Amino acid sequence: MEDEELLRYSRQIMLEDIEIEGQQALQQARVLLIGVGGLGSPVAMYLAAAGVGCLVLVDDDDVDLSNLQRQIIHQTEAIGYLKVESARQAIDALNPHVQVVAIPLRLQGEDLAEQVAAADVIVDASDNFSTRFALNAACIAAGKPLVSGAAIAWEGQVSVFDSRQPKAPCYRCLYQEQDDASLSCSESGVVAPLVGIIGAVQAMEVVKLITSVGESLAGRLLCLDAKTMQWRELRIPKRIDCPACGQS
Repeated sequence: MEDEELLRYSRQIMLEDIEIEGQQALQQARVLLIGVGGLGSPVAMYLAAAGVGCLVLVDDDDVDLSNLQRQIIHQTEAIGYLKVESARQAIDALNPHVQVVAIPLRLQGEDLAEQVAAADVIVDASDNFSTRFALNAACIAAGKPLVSGAAIAWEGQVSVFDSRQPKAPCYRCLYQEQDDASLSCSESGVVAPLVGIIGAVQAMEVVKLITSVGESLAGRLLCLDAKTMQWRELRIPKRIDCPACGQS
C-alpha cells in the first residue's frame, strides 16, 4: 500500500478491527451493486471512499431531473446520461484508486449469474421484485451474501441474506408475493434523506462482511420509521417451504 493510500484510509486503518489487513481485504474485494439510484448512490460513494477495490455498477436507466432530489451521486449536468457512467465519473473524482465496471443493462439469466459469481458481496439497491427475486436466486446458487435495502415514503428497511449460513433465511423467506407498485417512488414518493440512511447502513454491512468484523444483519430485518426516527428489529425465520431456499 502506497503512502498516499495509507493517509487516505488512515482513519480506518487505525481501528483495531480493521488495521492494514482489513484495508487490504477491502482493496481486494469486488462488490456488485444492482441499481445506482436513491439507495445505490450512498452505497457506491461510501464503498468507494472506504477503498473497495472494484465496484461493478449495474443500471439500465438514464439520469432524470426528478432523480436529483435523492440520488446524490448524480449532478444536474448528468441529466440524460447513463446512470452508471454518471456514477463512474463521481467515483473517479472521489477515489481514483477504485476500479469501476459500468454495466448499462438489466442483467438476467447467465449474465446475472456470472456477475454474482465473480463478486464477493452483492448489494440489492433495485426497485422491483422481479429483479430482487432473480438476484436472490443467483446469490443462493453462487453462495454469495446479499445486502438488501428498500425505502419508500418515510419508511425504510435493510437486511443481509447470507446463504453461506445454513440457518439463515433468504429474501424469498421474507417476501413470497410480488407487488412492484409498493416499491415505486414515482407512485408513493420518498423523502430525500431516507435513502441516504438506508444506503449508508447497506454500505456498513458490506464493509463488515468483507473485513469479517462484527455481526451481520443475516436473519434480522431493521425497519426505520423516519417520522419518529424509531428503529425496529425483526427476526426473519428460515422457511422450510421457501420456493428459493426451502427443503421442498
